Amino acid sequence: MKLTDRDQEMLDGIDGEGVALAMQVLVAIGRAFDAEQMCDISRAHVALSNQDADLWFAERLVAGGAVCRVSPTVNPGFCLEFFRQLPGLSSADMETMERTEVAYRALGAQLTYDCTPYLQGNVPRFGEVTAYSESSATPYMNSVYGARTNRESAQSALCAAVTGRVPVYGLLLEENRMGQVHVHVEPTLTDEFDYHLLGYAVPRKAGLQTAFVPVFTGIPANVSPEALMNLGAELNTGGNVPMYHIVGVTPEAPTLEAAFHGDPPDETIVITASDLAEEQQMLSAEGGPIDFALLGCPHLSLDQLRAIADRIGSRKFKSEFWVMTSFYAKELAGRMGVAEVIEKAGGNLVPDTCIDQVVWKHLAGKKGVTDSLKGAYYTQRRDMEFVLRSVGDCVEAAIRGATS
Repeated sequence: MKLTDRDQEMLDGIDGEGVALAMQVLVAIGRAFDAEQMCDISRAHVALSNQDADLWFAERLVAGGAVCRVSPTVNPGFCLEFFRQLPGLSSADMETMERTEVAYRALGAQLTYDCTPYLQGNVPRFGEVTAYSESSATPYMNSVYGARTNRESAQSALCAAVTGRVPVYGLLLEENRMGQVHVHVEPTLTDEFDYHLLGYAVPRKAGLQTAFVPVFTGIPANVSPEALMNLGAELNTGGNVPMYHIVGVTPEAPTLEAAFHGDPPDETIVITASDLAEEQQMLSAEGGPIDFALLGCPHLSLDQLRAIADRIGSRKFKSEFWVMTSFYAKELAGRMGVAEVIEKAGGNLVPDTCIDQVVWKHLAGKKGVTDSLKGAYYTQRRDMEFVLRSVGDCVEAAIRGATS
């Protein structure tokens, strides 16, 4: 891989040990993927986890004097202010999150603690080269905006933010952005929950274990940002899909021919209503009484919070009701009276927090309801059982204390 003089200086340690370590990681990745050169990035997002290995690496960069040249947004850990007041967290859990915040502040990251930065605050232009980690963020950047990023790890995205550089391979190259599998969607998709099911169903039906780029037909042209967010999150959880095209919707797929760069698809699959129903039945626990509802994987948007408040009205929850969102959406929800409706009903509107965190220990061994297949998959190791329903049905279930 050919390095510029500036690349070589960073690798040689001119800018300190932290920058040299970051460049070593990127050069190794580039060589592994036969990249010919590196290029600049203008944006980054780091899927921090505030877990031991993630924190070890971030603190090592800090100790080496590294500061991000491109200030990245960061994924949720958990909200220290909110969860300090609840039982169940150990002092070690709290210390890990506190150290995570200190480390990423020292690195110059934007402490957004949000898994949907692409909805606000870190939005690219078409063709912009970025370094994004996070399972819902990578496909949204590539597909919906037509920006360019590989499916970065938290560490490689952080190294890119520190150096301002990435090796040029994979989805940064035009030839690798062409579609491979044509996915025709037969049923009419009417709810954002349908896109969770669709995203999880496609990799399984395609039967591909490696990364691939699906091209969708049959999806409405007025598909919402939240539906696309759900689709990408599940495609990249149920499989390895860092990019997709929707004919007539996403910018690199004005036509089916354009999406495949003029070549025929390697495979064509049809998603039926039965496929979606089977996916829900296979992954969902049986309905009945529930202890809690847990929503927000990915973080719910302001529009979704408004829809929840409208559905609640003046009613109260019988079961615990937890909604994770960005600090931005929560702040606006507070100004607009949306948060007050949810909280008066007995719900909790929580910023900065991921479903896959230690803060949910009090829900272990209990049965809940969620709209997120990704969230239900992650929390298997947290000993939580989930019934899968739409957001609207989750609200109704929490009000009744049971699912249908």
